[in-house]
Amino acid sequence: MGDRRTADDRRTPGGDTLTLDAPEDGGFRYWLVGLNPAAKLLAALLLGLGLVPAVDAVTGGVVLAGALLLLPFSGIDRRTLLVLGGPFLLMGLSNGLVNYLYGEHGAEGALGAAVRLLAIALPGLIAAVSSDPTEMSDGLVQRLRVPERPAMGVLAALRLVPLLADQWRTITLARRARGLEAGRNPVRMVTLFFGRLFALLVRSIRTGTLLATAMDARAFGTGPRTRARRSRWRRADTLLLAGAALLLVAAYTLSARLGTLVLLFS
Repeated sequence: MGDRRTADDRRTPGGDTLTLDAPEDGGFRYWLVGLNPAAKLLAALLLGLGLVPAVDAVTGGVVLAGALLLLPFSGIDRRTLLVLGGPFLLMGLSNGLVNYLYGEHGAEGALGAAVRLLAIALPGLIAAVSSDPTEMSDGLVQRLRVPERPAMGVLAALRLVPLLADQWRTITLARRARGLEAGRNPVRMVTLFFGRLFALLVRSIRTGTLLATAMDARAFGTGPRTRARRSRWRRADTLLLAGAALLLVAAYTLSARLGTLVLLFS
């Protein structure tokens, strides 16, 4: 039997849903889930590298709009999008603020920097969250010819995300049981947060060390291995790459015709 679980089965010990709000085999509504993870990664990489030369808001805005249109078909629930996308939104806003305060193009340049960063980050986030970790590693090895050792590392890292989330919850509850609470003191709140973060870092290093030892003991990455599953490349995967390229061309074309296209170091 394969590891084909629904979103209701993919929960942390605390009961929180991890990533998808859709069956892992996709379906008509969540068709993006059923695509090859290698194709989704290549499409995200194509969009990210393609946006590097453009620093205006229109080019990045078109790509960002296209990525937002894909969200309903990715099976990503709102809570996961808020938790995982929040840091990227914060980075985009802070990047825009810095460019507004110290940049040479004022508000227009700040908006372009913020939109560009979000347009680069969102496709990668969709590709990662809408893909099963096992299928992701299979696609990396079989389709993208990534060496087995880093591919297995990616699989292990994705599988450990729920464990780290549960460990963060355990650390928080343990400190609360000892009476270590910030109350309404913002300084103490920041201090306790970084204390919990350091404890989580220590636990993650210990877990990673044990996992690396176990993987070395099983000879991961030391030679050719048989495949339990075959990573299939379908016509829809090719169409996804073609769609990403067309979206990029449309973004540059629209920006050039509107006269808003600004290239890096121009």
